[in-house]
Amino acid sequence: MSAKRATIYEVAALAGVSHQTVSRYLRHNGGLKPGTASRVEKAIEELNYRPNLIARSMRTRRTGRIAILLPAATISLPLRVMAAAAGAAHAAGYALDMLGLEGSGEERVARAAEMAESGQFEGILALASLGASPRSNLDVPLVVVSDYDEELRGLGALADGAACGEVVRTLAALGHEHLLYLAGPDDYPSARNRRNAFTGTVGDLGLQGTVMDGGWRGDSGYQAIMSLPADTPITAVVAANDYVATGAIQAALRRGWRVPDDLSVFGWDDKELCRYTTPSLSTVAVDRERQGREGMERLIALIRHEEPPAPDPTSLHTVIVRESVGPAREHRLAPGPEDAGRLTPA
Repeated sequence: MSAKRATIYEVAALAGVSHQTVSRYLRHNGGLKPGTASRVEKAIEELNYRPNLIARSMRTRRTGRIAILLPAATISLPLRVMAAAAGAAHAAGYALDMLGLEGSGEERVARAAEMAESGQFEGILALASLGASPRSNLDVPLVVVSDYDEELRGLGALADGAACGEVVRTLAALGHEHLLYLAGPDDYPSARNRRNAFTGTVGDLGLQGTVMDGGWRGDSGYQAIMSLPADTPITAVVAANDYVATGAIQAALRRGWRVPDDLSVFGWDDKELCRYTTPSLSTVAVDRERQGREGMERLIALIRHEEPPAPDPTSLHTVIVRESVGPAREHRLAPGPEDAGRLTPA
């Protein structure tokens, strides 16, 4: 038999306060002295107290639950955005339900309205597009993280390609004049924006830029570098993501080209593993966590009838220079073992 569940009265007795004070603490109404709040928090932790959400919702119409809406038919999930949103919700005392929405934009709006009217949730955070339909008539607050399309491909701030221009300027400052861009699939707004930033900045600086189309996988980068002639003037590669960059580095090493002595390589996304490769990968970090956290904090403020925090106006992207990037080489690349018998030595 499981142990008896602690009650709000037991928490109050242990903390030396009234049960109304504990209730106010749980509702996040504020106004408690720091010492009082600390005692209540300590008592809750010591007794492992968990509010009876069903009873509380019947009395106060508060359920302590927030829904996160996602497109039902998607092959990938924005896990970092979701984790940050969940962390902000849990820190504020809310439980989460992840729900998929199917159908057209109008059908998803109708489904979201049904959920809002169900009384199960105090607020809704949508990562699924709900179109331009008005949402002011819903029974609970709704915040839409709008930087995704129907397939959860990044839009808006997530797809901003300006950092690719900064990458080009960083390489130019190191003496690189011939750059290769390994582009991602053109049906992704982020891939198109980065390509445009690359070509635009290369043109502005009077550099030589080559673009090769590809995908998001490592073999795309590997094949691109293996296809270069032995006497290529290219000294730096900017890759669509860290996987493509890693493939490019492997191909360079296979050909006997040193990274970064012979070839500098930049990735995109700041995957954790690439921080510990040899050489560690220069890349562009994308603060997806901030997006999820800000969306959830705004929703919670609306639930509590508080002023939502101002969004951070700075870019989600940060250029990080690591070991895979260095000054441009001054000598011609020599063929490696893979080129033996088919290329003329430098």
